[in-house]
Amino acid sequence: MTVRTTVVVGATAVALTTALAAPAMAAGADTDTHGATRKAVRAAVKAGVPGVTLTAKDGRSTWSTTAGVGDLRTRAPRSVDDRYRVGSITKTFVSTVLLQLEAEGRLSLDDTVEKWLPGVVRGNGHDGSRITLRQLLNHTSGIFNYTADEPFARTYFLKDGFFEHRYDTQSPEQLVAIAMAHEPDFAPGASWNYSNTNYVLAGMVIQKATGRPYGEEIRHRIIDPLHLTATSVPGTRVTVPRPSSRAYSKLAETATGPTYDVTRLNPSLASSAGEMISDSADLDRFYSALMQGRLLPPKQLKEMKTTVTIEGIPNAGYGLALLDRKLSCGVHVWGHDGGIHGSNSVAVTTADGRHSLAFNFNGDWSGDTDAVVEAEFCGG
Repeated sequence: MTVRTTVVVGATAVALTTALAAPAMAAGADTDTHGATRKAVRAAVKAGVPGVTLTAKDGRSTWSTTAGVGDLRTRAPRSVDDRYRVGSITKTFVSTVLLQLEAEGRLSLDDTVEKWLPGVVRGNGHDGSRITLRQLLNHTSGIFNYTADEPFARTYFLKDGFFEHRYDTQSPEQLVAIAMAHEPDFAPGASWNYSNTNYVLAGMVIQKATGRPYGEEIRHRIIDPLHLTATSVPGTRVTVPRPSSRAYSKLAETATGPTYDVTRLNPSLASSAGEMISDSADLDRFYSALMQGRLLPPKQLKEMKTTVTIEGIPNAGYGLALLDRKLSCGVHVWGHDGGIHGSNSVAVTTADGRHSLAFNFNGDWSGDTDAVVEAEFCGG
């Protein structure tokens, strides 16, 4: 039930799920409707997650809940308004912008990477002239995942390297160059493998096509029109805006040992593959608007929802930064998950956009996100 869609892939990879969850502190009377979700959230804390914040929206009804703590030192609780690093949920925003550009006739998903980024995807068998923008977005490009590079993982995901390099700035070109030092995973279109490099390249294409950084396009095209007031593209800013909680990691290859505060870091190491910050209410609003056709014309939304098989994961398919998941009760949910140091997030919604769920664990080594999603949409 788990797909690795985390920015932190490598020695300390956290297997994040494409689950869904629900909240508890309603804009209205609390009922037992969300009892299973509340139980799943508390179970995550009992399993070792420091704290959880969650918001679910069903029609006009909004419900939020928290559990655990946002600060292990002060024991301050998490807030339903917490902002947090959303990791690979960033990819859905990036894909939406590229699809908007296609709808405007400014590019085609059948364009090659070479057309937009000449000479960038080249070396050790990589060939940008054989890879389309669509293959970047659905992870069928075969391009090596830069976060799976062992020196990179040791530098940024293990304790000694992280504390020495947490404030380093990485350019998109540097991240892609790391991937180009390796052979491709497979020939373009021959298989599926999650690669953060794909979305670093997608962000570079947005800048080439528009003349503006991908973050500015996301703000102009999505954040401002939807009034996502808690959502930002931080660039090199190392802090998370308040209200927010601390983020914790083991910074090790195992889930045991000391716990470290990893809240402050330069998110350029994730770039357009996973640097964004948001909160649960904003994520609910974004995915609901997306599925209801408020961000894309029907043709582009259909493209986004056209999925490929994810090997080893039944009842799931990956579109263009949009995962379709059939839950145990038969409900389909669409969305994405994301992981980055100390932060494990999930955002999903039903096909009609009416029932949405977004939540965050402020620890990256424990907790069952699938259980939370199942509880919200299937009742446990």
